[in-house]
Amino acid sequence: MTQPNQKLLIIGFVWPEPNSSAAGGRMLQLITEFQQQGFDITFASPAMDSDFMVDLSLLKVVKKSITLNCSSFDDFIKELNPSVVLFDRFMIEEQFGWRVAENCPEALRILDTEDLHCLRQARQKAFKTHKEFSLTDILNEEVAKREIASILRCDLSLMISEFEMDVLKTVFKIDEKLLCYLPFLLDTISEDTFEKLPSFEERKGFIFIGNFLHEPNWNAVQYLKETIWPLIRKQLPDAELHVYGAYPSQKVTQLHQPKEGFHIKGRANDANEVVQKARIVLAPLRFGAGIKGKLIEAMQCGTPSITTTIGAESMHEGFPWNGYITDDAIEFAKAAVQLYQEEKLWKTAQQNGIAIINQRYSKKLFENNFADKIQFLQSNLDQHRLDNFMGALLQHHTLTSTKYMSRWIEAKNKTNN
Repeated sequence: MTQPNQKLLIIGFVWPEPNSSAAGGRMLQLITEFQQQGFDITFASPAMDSDFMVDLSLLKVVKKSITLNCSSFDDFIKELNPSVVLFDRFMIEEQFGWRVAENCPEALRILDTEDLHCLRQARQKAFKTHKEFSLTDILNEEVAKREIASILRCDLSLMISEFEMDVLKTVFKIDEKLLCYLPFLLDTISEDTFEKLPSFEERKGFIFIGNFLHEPNWNAVQYLKETIWPLIRKQLPDAELHVYGAYPSQKVTQLHQPKEGFHIKGRANDANEVVQKARIVLAPLRFGAGIKGKLIEAMQCGTPSITTTIGAESMHEGFPWNGYITDDAIEFAKAAVQLYQEEKLWKTAQQNGIAIINQRYSKKLFENNFADKIQFLQSNLDQHRLDNFMGALLQHHTLTSTKYMSRWIEAKNKTNN
């Protein structure tokens, strides 16, 4: 175990919104893990407050607003003197990593990647241009250079997907010592919890749920509306699809067509409640990365799902899926109808989902290894950094270039004010 009363600084891209996105829930899981390791936590972010952000004080986490390109952060971090700093996504490491390295050089620097942005963007570009995606496409993405540089500059990067770990090791030749597989960290689903879930007969309708600020979700809803849902409705004329998601734009709400059984519901006050009421989750994701919170949530709620190979990527290694996986629209609709109507199939799919949660995402599988890794790196940080010369090289050049750009922006802002 880590020594008690160490300090962790989390620098967030946004304030955590666990009811808006899987990323928000993931951040709360990390907070819990570090608290169990004995860390006192400060969460800092340059983002504006939001109506749906979690009350960090209830989690015994100190909240601190910080400013981009401002030396006030230097004073703040010197005084806090954290032993570990966690960057929430590579963009935050770009902004604040050099300041952390300069003012708290002994602090362990950890990057939480969420997903590989360069993989998601390369897949999206291939989809939009009607090209078959190849892993080498990632090398052409401008964001890949930034993202990989950030991973190299950090002492450890947390990876949510085993597939993405393999991409980093094979395509980008990242040393495995710089990576840590840490997926969603969940409670196991007990028999008692399972018995309380609504039965097949108590559920009705289909559901899609996902944050609309995330482009793969918006694309999936368009695909449902234009292609898949009409195929399902042809066979189930009274069926309804309820589409939930935070931050729906006008183009999303315009898809609301109750006469077609297509209902845009917007933000769900309680995502678990609406997913448990549905009989099937539909997630026809055509590009993306990471592991999908909506599909994890479906399994936790005992709700079978139909998704694509992208949707299920790296989520169920060695275990049968919580429903069906197909990239063909006709097969997707056929599977949805069959699963919706056949209780025996539905119950088997439900049990598959419970098994995936309990045997692949139980936090008990990862907590000790993660704590040991943090402790080992803290005890061997000098040697760890010596072994990562490319990271040291990038840190040196970032310090000298980004530092002076940031100082210039700060001086310019003061002049303008």
